[in-house]
Amino acid sequence: MGLIVLGTWFNPSFAQQGSENNPLLADPTIFFDKGVYYLYGTGGGKGDSDGFKVYTSTDQQVWKDKGYALKRGESYGTKGFWAPQVFKYKGKYYMAYTANEHIAIAVADHPAGPFRQEQIAPLEAPVNIIDPFVWMDPSGAIYLYHVRLQKGNRIFVAEMNESLTAMNESTLKECINATEHWEDTQQVTWKVTEGPTVLKHKGLYYMIYSANDFRNPDYAIGYATAKSPAGPWTKFKGNPIISTQNTRENGTGHGDVFTNKKGEMGYVFHTHISSSKVGPRKTAVMRIRFVQQKRGPDKLVADAATFRFLNK
Repeated sequence: MGLIVLGTWFNPSFAQQGSENNPLLADPTIFFDKGVYYLYGTGGGKGDSDGFKVYTSTDQQVWKDKGYALKRGESYGTKGFWAPQVFKYKGKYYMAYTANEHIAIAVADHPAGPFRQEQIAPLEAPVNIIDPFVWMDPSGAIYLYHVRLQKGNRIFVAEMNESLTAMNESTLKECINATEHWEDTQQVTWKVTEGPTVLKHKGLYYMIYSANDFRNPDYAIGYATAKSPAGPWTKFKGNPIISTQNTRENGTGHGDVFTNKKGEMGYVFHTHISSSKVGPRKTAVMRIRFVQQKRGPDKLVADAATFRFLNK
């Protein structure tokens, strides 16, 4: 989370760091393994056409460029390398990602890569799909949350096979589409909900997602809850939980949840580079936590005082 290793989430001297010369990545995700934080995302290097860069940190203050974790030509895709997710499964490291507006999954022996495919191919789907999030459910089932480009960007879920090579289309269900004002502030024809991350807390599933076009200053983050991985999903009435209102930055969205060494949750996401320009986008973090309510499920809240940018 770009945070002090002693567990201090907010340091005023670092709070508003992050400049046009130090943007890092869009659509970021952080994976923690054996004392090292690994940061991946869209962009870095020569944009989004060469694969995925990886940055590492042990203190969450300074991030070091370790080159490409996944290179074009070693796995599926020739352009549009977007929104990776890295996870561990059966002793290997996997990267689910978007390229050419399709989803692919590559494997490596180390979180820094190289991530490769033996058979270079995307997951089969009848439409273009982006923004994967693989969820290993305690029940043993594996779910792929993703965005289908059909009458807008809409979040769906389908079960996957054990080898992570295919979805079962018969299990496909729509989870989230833009129906609330905060999700479509410009009243566009092609409405957008995207970037899903799923958690389970006290028997309830929480889906964190982003809404609006990423170029919209009102791009923001909210969540919904469900009693099962397939839904139905109920949107939190207090959405959005991260937006320009509590970050004072435009275009806050599309990230992922991770846990630091102390077991505290954070959300890593991106913002616009400035108030007048979208990209290259900057990488930011904020602490999130569950707050118990007198009635109803625990509320997921973001602590605005912990917002800060990551730096190389």
